Amino acid sequence: MKAAILWFRRDLRLTDNPALQAALKQSPKLIPVYIHAPLEEAPWTPGAASNWWLHHSLSSLDNDLRKRGSRLVIERGESLATLLNIAQHIDDPHLFWNQLPEPACQQRDHQIRQQLTNVGITCHECNTNRLMGDPQMMNLSGNPYRVFTPFWRATLKRGLSDRRLSPAPKSLPSLPIKGHTLSIKDLQLLPKIPWDKGFRDGWKPGEQGALKQFKHFINNSIESYTDRRDRPDQEGTSRLSPHLHFGEISPMQILRGIEARLEGPISNQDRVGVSDYLRQLGWREFAIYLLEFFPETDQRPFNQQFNNFQWLQGDQSKEWLTLWQQGMTGIPIVDAGMRELWHTGWMHNRVRMIVASLLTKNMGIHWLEGARWFWKTLLDADCPNNTLGWQWSAGCGADAAPYFRIFNPVHQGKRFDPRGDYLRRWIPELAQLSDKHLNAPWEAGHAELAKAGIHLGKEYPKPIVDLTHSRKIALLRWTEFKSTRKDKPHESD
Repeated sequence: MKAAILWFRRDLRLTDNPALQAALKQSPKLIPVYIHAPLEEAPWTPGAASNWWLHHSLSSLDNDLRKRGSRLVIERGESLATLLNIAQHIDDPHLFWNQLPEPACQQRDHQIRQQLTNVGITCHECNTNRLMGDPQMMNLSGNPYRVFTPFWRATLKRGLSDRRLSPAPKSLPSLPIKGHTLSIKDLQLLPKIPWDKGFRDGWKPGEQGALKQFKHFINNSIESYTDRRDRPDQEGTSRLSPHLHFGEISPMQILRGIEARLEGPISNQDRVGVSDYLRQLGWREFAIYLLEFFPETDQRPFNQQFNNFQWLQGDQSKEWLTLWQQGMTGIPIVDAGMRELWHTGWMHNRVRMIVASLLTKNMGIHWLEGARWFWKTLLDADCPNNTLGWQWSAGCGADAAPYFRIFNPVHQGKRFDPRGDYLRRWIPELAQLSDKHLNAPWEAGHAELAKAGIHLGKEYPKPIVDLTHSRKIALLRWTEFKSTRKDKPHESD
């Protein structure tokens, strides 16, 4: 029997799936398979929120395959052994998959390709998660880019990928092998305690959910993106990040969809919202690019001088970290964000920067602690983006915000949630407090607090850090760090 094996990973869609199209060209028979092997992705094995999404995304993909006459083979265990077992039933086996950017997955895939090739199995790896026309692009010095703006300028100058979109097949061949396959429920991805109601209320995983969300964004929000993207109290962002992470929609689909909506190449658009949103996709490209050239940065700072940085440790660090995770720091915009994250599996990007700044600078806690918590709780937990975002906030990454740039959460809250709608939604115990003191309840008088039904330390906590004093301590820490490090000039970007 001749058949092509299609190895699904985080490309859980049928539209614009290069590996699927290549497999169908190779053979009239197709074996779509998903192998659950989370330990192969260590140290960034999927968290509980990601597993919730994965369960529903796999269910959606299997349903779409069945509508077309096929189905998804579900396996669990070592990927290499599983693929070898399937391949032994096939004459002249060919294996197809789409690339993943994570260092652990890259290493795993390289080893699998070598070992399968050695036993006569032809492996085909496709690239579907990038907009870049030249992923190996270098700066004028022949080195990888380290700064976003020249990276993105060069990317646009060289041109984005011209790969054509492929539609989802209208029909697929029936599965050519028989035998036992696991059900998606057998993977036990859903929580045993039903804490996922906020996920179910706010998200629809799967390719159809991704396409629906994208259509809603380009029809309602993209042209006002610049004005509203920093407002957590408004619907101003695309909310496509989980769909992108799981490959339910490709960045190329987004690009072509926007061009179709605007009736022209996106590069020619002078609409501010469109160009700013494309720039955000550029940051996603930059995150993947950096992790591919600097794979150690998922665990270590991009700026190696920070290997010797003195982060807070001990019991106080553990206590503060727990309060931060629980949304009980006593600093409203931070607590609102952390509660939004826990209940919905998502946090507005502006608020992500605010909570990260407080953790790494005012509290002095290692950026990896924050990255690990986000990894457990975010539905869009994505290794390149998580790494870039946290190191940017901590001041130790590529093109990072300088360490001495410390967000003031009170000012940030007043600026980006001016009516307090976001705070009152996620911190109802502060709902009756006046706008004047909503972002800093510790500045309100006893009478006003009592009128609002608040006793700091009881209904709502007192701040765990003094923002002014902790800022001074952070700057002192930075001054001491600068005096001991030996900076090396970076190559020109």
